[in-house]
Amino acid sequence: MRKENYVDILKQHLKTSVRKLKLGCKWVFQMDNDPKHTSKVVAKWLKDNKVKVLEWPSQSPDLNPIENLWAELNKRVQARRPTNLTQLHQLCQEEWAKIHPTYCGKLVEGYLKRLTQVKQFKCNATKY
Repeated sequence: MRKENYVDILKQHLKTSVRKLKLGCKWVFQMDNDPKHTSKVVAKWLKDNKVKVLEWPSQSPDLNPIENLWAELNKRVQARRPTNLTQLHQLCQEEWAKIHPTYCGKLVEGYLKRLTQVKQFKCNATKY
């Protein structure tokens, strides 16, 4: 994915997702340090749209709840055994639509538990 594609995704989905998840006004956007996420064009869009971004150190343990969400989506799609790219795309959309916002909320709420375990394991692998 290119940085311009990432900006397009943010434009299309970020504010809609905030509304659907009922996050109100006091939310903070989290992303990893992938170069497309930290590019000047993305930083400008985030600043222009007054998006508060969580500072995220490079080389940090991955505590991002989106990783758990991707794993859940992958599990659901693989269970349906897509046989071609068109079917994979369709199944991803169908399964994504079935994931309830409360599931996402629970992943976010579990952050402290993940952080505690990362500290306990001194940044080595955890069950998360």
